[in-house]
Formats: sequence, structure tokens, C-alpha cells
Amino acid sequence: MPYTANRDRPRWWTELLVIAVVYTAYSSGRLLARGNTESAIDHGLSILHLEKSLRFNLERPLNRLFTDTPALGIPADFAYASLHYLVTPAVLIWLFHRHPVRYRLARTWLLISTMLGLIGFTLLPTCPPRLLAPAEGFVDTMAQYSSYGWWGTEASAPRGLGGMTNQFAAMPSLHVGWAFWCGVMLWRYGRTPLTRTLAVLYPLTITFVVVGTANHYLLDAVAGAAVMGVGLVLAGPALRITDRVRERVRSRFASGDSGARSPIVSGGWKTSTGEHFPGQRTPSAPSPGAADPAGDGAPSAAR
Repeated sequence: MPYTANRDRPRWWTELLVIAVVYTAYSSGRLLARGNTESAIDHGLSILHLEKSLRFNLERPLNRLFTDTPALGIPADFAYASLHYLVTPAVLIWLFHRHPVRYRLARTWLLISTMLGLIGFTLLPTCPPRLLAPAEGFVDTMAQYSSYGWWGTEASAPRGLGGMTNQFAAMPSLHVGWAFWCGVMLWRYGRTPLTRTLAVLYPLTITFVVVGTANHYLLDAVAGAAVMGVGLVLAGPALRITDRVRERVRSRFASGDSGARSPIVSGGWKTSTGEHFPGQRTPSAPSPGAADPAGDGAPSAAR
């Protein structure tokens, strides 16, 4: 059953807080899930052997092309080090402003998929091709062209901050996963031919970049797209559960407030003759001949 979108426009400050908390947890989890070097190398070699049995041979020729052609390798390194952190937030902001009704589902899809990727890093720490032994035939283009950018020899981290990244977080490739998400959003909600073109070119470009720079295997890219597919399936149920919990909390607080307040201001107490609460209006004198409130039928005494 598809998720029925909530028509309430999200608040930007709550969205910023949610994304910041999830991304902080994700980044911290990446550092804690570095894994053992030997097992990470074994996993990387196993992926290479599997690709060889499937007759995949894209990584080495593409890596050689980027290594031998600086005009391709240098822009690819810049793309790998920056677009992942620029395009995805830009698409999120665009959705928030232009398609607020669809934003929550899209955001939830992205966050769930990101956390699924963290599970993959934890269960399967994988050495990227660039860190394998030279005999495997890969060259680290990020290290080769590091003098042109802000990154050092440890992935795309700025120089001196290599210890703040997990270099064995290769499987699945969230560079490809996030790019796939951006492509789907641009294709579905974009209204111009340029947007549709970017929706196709951006994920394909990122896939070639991560493979050509030897940061990921081709199967890492496939796994990144697969993780996004699972995240999409889980996003609707996750939002429905969240909305139900929110409604229950609201109704509980609402019922608690109504029970705490008495509908009768005086609480059932009455004033004696001649007394009144502060600020209470004094009733006007009844007209002559009016019935006695006591019910004895005698006219009220004049005041």
C-alpha cells in the first residue's frame, strides 16, 4: 500500500535537526566500523574474483584511462571529493521548497538507505581497489593528483584529516546510491529537458568516477543502487509508523490537557446573596412584577 503524503508543510528547523542527527550518527558509525585490514583486503579480492567470473572487466581499463589522462582524472577526483556533498543537499533543498508534499517521503527514503549502507560497512568492511597491492593493477588517482586539490592520499578527506574517514567503507557505494536518489528526484519532479538530462547523466557520471578513480568496484555501485531500492520499499511503512506515533502522542497530550481544565470556571460553587466574584457583572434589577426566583410567586422587592 503506497504511503499517503502528509499535507502539512515540514518545518525547516526540524528537518535540519533530523538530518544533522542522522548524518552525525552515520559518520560516527562509519568510524567505528573500520574493520580489520586483512579481512577488508580479503573481501576486496573476493569481489574482484566474483567480477572476473561474471566477466566484468571495467575497473582496470577505466582506472588506466583516468591515470594516463589528467584531463579526465583530475576532474574525476574533484567530482568524487565534492559532488557527493553538494548535489544531494541541493536536491533536498529544492524538494523542500518546490515539492513540500513529497519531501518527507523522499527524505525518509534517503535517510533509511544511508543507514542501511552503514550496516553494509559494518558487516562487510571492504578494501577499495586503490588500496590493494600494486600487483592487482590499480592506481590511486586521488593520491596521484592530490597536488591539484585539497585532499591528501587518504580518500577524499582534506589533508591531515585522513584519520577521520573510514577507507574500508566501499561496499555498498553510497556515492552511487545518493546519485541514484538524486537522479530519481530530478527525473520525477523536474519539468525541463535539462533536468531530465541531468537526472540520467549524474548517476552514470558518478558511477564512472568512483570506478575510474579506483575508489569502488563495479559491484559496489550495483550494491549502492540496490540499497536505495530497499530503502524506497521501507520508507512508506516507516513514515506511516512515525505518523501514527505522532498522532497518539498528540491525542494523549490533548486529552490530558482537557482533563486538567474544568469546563465550569466556578467549579460548581455559587455566591451568596450580595456577593460576586471579582470582575463578575452584577445582574440588572428585575422588572416589577417579575417572578420571584424562589418560586413563591411574590414580586421581587425593589432595590
